[in-house]
Amino acid sequence: MIVTLTEGVDAGIVRDALAALGLWTSPFEGRRGSVQLFVHSHSGDVDRDALLSVPGVADVSEPASRHPRVDALSASVKIGDVVVGGDADPVLMAGPCSVESERGIHEAAERVARLGGRFLRGGAYKPRTSPYDFQGVGTTALRWLREAADAHELLVVTEALSENSVDAVAEVADLVQIGSRNMHNGALLDAAGRSGRPVLVKRGMAATVEEWLSAAEYCLAGGAPSVLFCERGIRSFDDRTRNLLDLGSVALLRHVHGLPVIVDPSHGLGRRDLIPALSRAAIAAGAAGLLIEVHPDPGHALSDGPQALTFDEIESLASDLFTPLSFAVPLTG
Repeated sequence: MIVTLTEGVDAGIVRDALAALGLWTSPFEGRRGSVQLFVHSHSGDVDRDALLSVPGVADVSEPASRHPRVDALSASVKIGDVVVGGDADPVLMAGPCSVESERGIHEAAERVARLGGRFLRGGAYKPRTSPYDFQGVGTTALRWLREAADAHELLVVTEALSENSVDAVAEVADLVQIGSRNMHNGALLDAAGRSGRPVLVKRGMAATVEEWLSAAEYCLAGGAPSVLFCERGIRSFDDRTRNLLDLGSVALLRHVHGLPVIVDPSHGLGRRDLIPALSRAAIAAGAAGLLIEVHPDPGHALSDGPQALTFDEIESLASDLFTPLSFAVPLTG
């Protein structure tokens, strides 16, 4: 952002006034000797009209947005009968990393529903770092996922791994997920948008916030009715946690851009003992909900066991974080 000052004004006084609004600037000489101020990226968010009202400010120039459709999104999204974001209560999206069996996903759906969760998560197709790791059951798992969700009045969120799987996923999913590895896959983002389903865009492992917003723009330009953002941790130099869960980006998207953000602390940390603490922090930062992995026996999970909560652990977390859960049916056994 560039702020142009009126001729003859004391630039120092104007800079002080802008600093009081949370804007940090550097002066430089513009065209025809005019004095201009460059507003640094770490400044706060101030409305253009408010800047123009500052004495000594003649004009404010902002670069054209590269994601105008994202900028036009509202703070909340309605998926089925569930409102996510805005003033709505945070939602719980939970289930196993991968759909391993028909019986297992039905058991997970029952538990998630009884906790007051609204979305059943689970991967039919699994993008793995090694080609020798479990890659998911595939199309059959999509059917199991839909049937389990319908049996317990849940919505489905699951990942489309490629352009070839979008149609199959969109047929059963209420929310089509784009995984971290595919956030830069423009063809897949466009295909997900053309499916006509709302899209959950997970942040890439090394993506900037601007790149993340542009990925969502692909989906909206393709025809997606709405987009949810999902912070799932970015790559760090420290291996004590799987990733670095960037809650600063959650606060930025929620409070500055006014966008609904889901947080996935399971992938963000890679270890289940820290998930409760970071889940609380995510809600405090403005998250519209949590996407959490849960498994009846994490030690024998076919993928990502170390980051999956047990049913007892997610019951404890959910009862602490989600107000509607006070009306949920008590778990037994």
